[in-house]
Amino acid sequence: RAGSGTLLIDPAVLPDLSAVGAVLEGVEWVLHAATQDLPCLADVGMRPTRLFDTELASRLAGLPRVGLAAAVEELLGLSLAKEHSAVDWSVRPLPEPWLRYAALDVEVLIDLRDALGAELERQGKLEWARQEFEALVGFAPAGPRNDPWRRTSGMHRLRTRRQLAIVRELWNARDELARAQDVSPGRIIPDSSIVEAAMAQPAGRRALMAMSTFTGRGSRRYADVWADAVGRALELPEADLPPPTLPAEGPPPARVWGDRDPAAAARLARARAAVAALAAQHTVPVENLLSPDVVRRLSWAPPQPADEAAVRAFLAERGARPWQIFLTAAALAAALTG
Repeated sequence: RAGSGTLLIDPAVLPDLSAVGAVLEGVEWVLHAATQDLPCLADVGMRPTRLFDTELASRLAGLPRVGLAAAVEELLGLSLAKEHSAVDWSVRPLPEPWLRYAALDVEVLIDLRDALGAELERQGKLEWARQEFEALVGFAPAGPRNDPWRRTSGMHRLRTRRQLAIVRELWNARDELARAQDVSPGRIIPDSSIVEAAMAQPAGRRALMAMSTFTGRGSRRYADVWADAVGRALELPEADLPPPTLPAEGPPPARVWGDRDPAAAARLARARAAVAALAAQHTVPVENLLSPDVVRRLSWAPPQPADEAAVRAFLAERGARPWQIFLTAAALAAALTG
């Protein structure tokens, strides 16, 4: 708050900050890139009832760069020191220079909020921002992905369900070790080691350790873990092997629309072009004007008839804010009907 000074609270020492959250009920919180912070704040009992997101405001205002340091430099003419941004913040006690950095990093956030508010008002976008911030108050991150192991880098090289099973077992074994040690999974063994093992299907510990991709410290230290994981995958009956792909939720990837449904592909091309033109006209990033996923779903299975009223209802049902619907509904209806 203006005039209050800066206070630092360590959630490692005080893991329940619900009392602080209660005191701030009804008060506007100023955050930068709120979706990164809100889940962590909720974990310690802090949930805003009002907020101003300076990163999202920067996007709506059409700033060329929306990082905190860039926005502060653009609007306030100040340079933020970022020399401690990548340090290990789990260290205790935190060194004095790191504490000073943490305090200075948000010292001008209120000034930035005021400058952005004035710029949005000048551009006639302050109401857009208000609607976006109101929607952010109830933000919750997406739940865990089904089969997160399928995002292993290099999976496109695999051709059989048995290979997929090896990736699954190695990925799960690595994830369990990483959680226990509180380290990034890739620091134990990289994705490339998992994929190479899946392709080679080594029979036993000796064959696995003979592979050129299993020579790192994590590979050797947990050799028995990796060998057991590969062994489990090789022994699985056919019926228990993972399917090549998961059932799709929503439209298929846009790259296959041309073959599956040329009319839908044409609708999507027109809809994307319409949204892009409006985004350029209003100096707003395309993804902030309207969610690309909503545009895909609308183009794949449009309401019938695809008139403006039906498009408005479709967008509202999928969480579009009133300002987004006002700007895009007519153009999307025209795009759907060609």
